[in-house]
Amino acid sequence: MSPDSIPRRTYLKGTSTLAAMATAGLAGCFSNEPAGNGSGNSTQSTPSDGADAQSGGGTVNYGGIATVNAGDWANFKKQHGANVNFVTIGNSPGDLLSTLLAGGGRQLYDLIAPVGGIQPPLASQELIQPIKTDKLKNWDRQYDYWQTDQGRDFISHGGDIYGIPIVWQGDSVAYLPNETGREITSYGALFDEEFKGRTAIEDNYTTAGQKTAMYLKATGKADIDNPRNMTEAEFASVVDFLIEQKKDGQFRTMWSGFQTAVNLMAEKEVVVMDTWEPVVFSLRDKGIKAEYGIPDEGYLLWAMVDYLINPQEEWSDSHEDLVYSFVDWQLDGWYGAKITAQTGYMTNPAAIEYAKNDDEFDASEIEEIHEGVKAKFQEVGGSWQQRWPDNREAYERHWQRLRNA
Repeated sequence: MSPDSIPRRTYLKGTSTLAAMATAGLAGCFSNEPAGNGSGNSTQSTPSDGADAQSGGGTVNYGGIATVNAGDWANFKKQHGANVNFVTIGNSPGDLLSTLLAGGGRQLYDLIAPVGGIQPPLASQELIQPIKTDKLKNWDRQYDYWQTDQGRDFISHGGDIYGIPIVWQGDSVAYLPNETGREITSYGALFDEEFKGRTAIEDNYTTAGQKTAMYLKATGKADIDNPRNMTEAEFASVVDFLIEQKKDGQFRTMWSGFQTAVNLMAEKEVVVMDTWEPVVFSLRDKGIKAEYGIPDEGYLLWAMVDYLINPQEEWSDSHEDLVYSFVDWQLDGWYGAKITAQTGYMTNPAAIEYAKNDDEFDASEIEEIHEGVKAKFQEVGGSWQQRWPDNREAYERHWQRLRNA
């Protein structure tokens, strides 16, 4: 399984949480008022291209990471009379390109939902299509961060919007305070001799590599202009630093796979880990005290987006309407509340208002989660995860040096 593959963002039902470069100017970028409505048996079906968004019928074929899986699609069927066929897909850019180019993905899926920022290669090969935002009544009701230059950069290509953000968050490091004896506020803890042999990084240059670059830049230990999109020489210096750390025994391991990450910390083999926040939730569910650091260098920011597939055979007008109805439904209250409750991630403004009027959800928890994630963008900021760096082949080559070291 690829390090970037599922379960990259495994959702944990019933948990709660504290919830481009984000700057102080983003403080007003979450001002849209909640809007919209929604009301929730998982439907599996074979691919279908016949549907009518008004009269009902048909199937939306949706490939995505587990995080975006509502599990129960009855709310959509109730509103639109259509089924949803959800299939878990890989998240790495290479996996997605392979799926769409050679794996028949353009026939199997109507839309896919990976971590965003990979529209350049997908759009340039005409594998996805620009979004007709005028067909989405809820688009203008989203957090207006997506109208900023930073937000648009993460979802656009060549002046067109290709990705519709549906889930977003900021990543840092998990730690066990009873073992560290102190609060962790820097990625530098991963390289602190105090925790030698008990730290771990993900085997993924788009996460561990970029966080390390943020640390090296912030501390002046390396001359890096933009951790989000490094030159080959800059990234080589990041890998050189990590190889030195690895050879010196700093890391317990370079991990991949959600359950592996949880087990390493649950067994206290690792006390500080470059990982995803749901690892902390899972540890807490096991009765283990775990925290998620607020890094001085800023969070690694990301969002999962919907990309509409450019089909090999043109959709009928009715099927296109159905696909857009599905995306619009995702931008509304029920889906937003459902995904926030399952994952601890922020979705859309309508989720909070919807939860206040539906006993299925804990509105205070959903609001707390949204406020916590907004604080990551507004008060701390960080660096948007780079999924397709300009020097990607060099990144791959140098990261292999680290694996082999």
